[in-house]
Amino acid sequence: MNKDNYLKVVVAEDEYMVLMGIKEMVEELGHEIIGEATNGKKAVEITLKEKPDLLIIDINMPVLDGIDAIKKINELYPMPSIVVTGYYNKELIDRAKKAGAFSYLVKPIDEKDLQPAIEMASARFEEFLSLRKELQETQAAFEARKYIEKAKGILMDKYNIKESQAMKTLQKKSRNNNKKLVVTAKEIIKADKLLQIDE
Repeated sequence: MNKDNYLKVVVAEDEYMVLMGIKEMVEELGHEIIGEATNGKKAVEITLKEKPDLLIIDINMPVLDGIDAIKKINELYPMPSIVVTGYYNKELIDRAKKAGAFSYLVKPIDEKDLQPAIEMASARFEEFLSLRKELQETQAAFEARKYIEKAKGILMDKYNIKESQAMKTLQKKSRNNNKKLVVTAKEIIKADKLLQIDE
C-alpha cells in the first residue's frame, strides 16, 4: 500500500462479527482503524473527536441511524463516508447521498468490493472539496466585484472622472498602499460613509 493512500478509518457497525470483518479487511488493505462504534450517536462522537480520513457506517444503527449520523458529522466536519446496507434500497441510498455519503456497500462485504468503494469515496470527496473551493472563490470574486464597482462610483462622483480613470485611481491607490484592490475599495466606501455622516 502506497503511504500516500494510507487512511485513518472509523468503523460504525452494530453487528459485532460484521464490525470485526470490516476492521480486518480495512487493515489488510493497509489502513488504520482509529475508532469503532456500535450505535449512530457514538459514531458521531468518535468521528468528530478523532477526525478520521474515512467513515464506514451501517445505515441501520441503533440510537441514531447511519444516514442521520453522516448528516450530523458533515455539518461540522465534512469527510468521505461509505454506507453499509443489508440490501440495496434506492430510496435509502439516495437519502445517504443527500446526507453526504460518497459510496455504499451491500452486505456481505468483500475485500474486492471494499477497495474500490474506498477509492471512489476518497475521489468523490476530493472532487467535492475542489468544487466547494471553486464556488467559494466565485462567491468571493462576486463580492469583491460589488465593492470595487461601488468604490469606482464614489471616485467618479467625487472627482468627476470617467469609469476607466476611477479604476486606474483605485489600482494606483491599491499598489501604493500594498493592499488588495477589494481592501482599498472597502476603505474608500467606509471613508465616504464617514464623510456623509460628518456632513
